[in-house]
Amino acid sequence: MSDDAKDSGLAALISSIFAPSATTPPAPETPQTLQEKPVTAAAPPAKPVAPLSADGPDGKRARLPAVAIADLVLGELRKVDGFPKSGVSITVYGSRPWNAMIRFAPFSTTSQDATRLRRALPDIVFRLRQYVDLEN
Repeated sequence: MSDDAKDSGLAALISSIFAPSATTPPAPETPQTLQEKPVTAAAPPAKPVAPLSADGPDGKRARLPAVAIADLVLGELRKVDGFPKSGVSITVYGSRPWNAMIRFAPFSTTSQDATRLRRALPDIVFRLRQYVDLEN
């Protein structure tokens, strides 16, 4: 087989993949309930999730689930220099006081950056404990 025949066969294959074919089935209709209103983003909440003072309006700290607290801790850790793009997980555990643990996936960061982040974690947890309690 000549090179020209191979090239034309390859071009035909590529065009058949990217070009719409006549045998393509029609798209399924969406239900009437989905066609009525388009989904729009909701406005941000008027009040922050965690109060800005150490005690909330009723004298208590905000009570959040472990996943929400882990997201707060992760958000604070992302501000530290050398934070990896992926491969970091935070686990929140305990009751009163709650604590957090950081884990790194293999090859996600250097040992120096991991040490720096592990040393920053207790300070971040200490500050967040003043504003947030762990839900049971």
